[in-house]
Amino acid sequence: MSLALDAAAQDLLFREAQTANTFTDEPVTDEQIQAVYDLVKYGPTAFNQTPLRITLVRSQEARQRLVRHAMGSNGPKTLSAPLTAILSVDLDFHEKLPTLFPAAPGIKDAFFSEAASREVAGTQNATLQAGYFIVGIRAAGLAAGPMTGYDFSGIDKEFFGDGKQKSFLVINIGKPGTDAFSPRSPRLAFDEAVTAV
Repeated sequence: MSLALDAAAQDLLFREAQTANTFTDEPVTDEQIQAVYDLVKYGPTAFNQTPLRITLVRSQEARQRLVRHAMGSNGPKTLSAPLTAILSVDLDFHEKLPTLFPAAPGIKDAFFSEAASREVAGTQNATLQAGYFIVGIRAAGLAAGPMTGYDFSGIDKEFFGDGKQKSFLVINIGKPGTDAFSPRSPRLAFDEAVTAV
């Protein structure tokens, strides 16, 4: 069975797309990132809770503050990328649920009155949204370099001092540069990853 998406789009989003380690100095515009967000905001989350927050790190001052929390080669990669985004969970996402999920106005208090349950649900759904965001970056003809090799508690103190956001991913964004991609690693075969019961 064929997919509805044409082969070129499949390649752009998945088959040919890879994590980029180097970037050109071509700027990534606010308009490009808004177009990415305006596409990926339609990806599903539980109760439409939409807990992902994206902090664009553009200034050199902010970039220096960020790379203080980088591990290994992630700092130099971040310093050379035209744009970097910090992805975080809004731990008070439930406050927007009456607007985002009007079909069940009481859900904010029924399911999310406890901070611990908000953090679990928010983290699950923000992580899901991060996947959409990476695919959206690819759809814009850009490359993404997502990284977890950061001290996220340090990032939280540095950028989100009020404790209402919890970071979990840093993504470098731009046009791929010289030797941007490592050789593609193997993937699991269908019968290794998919089971019918």
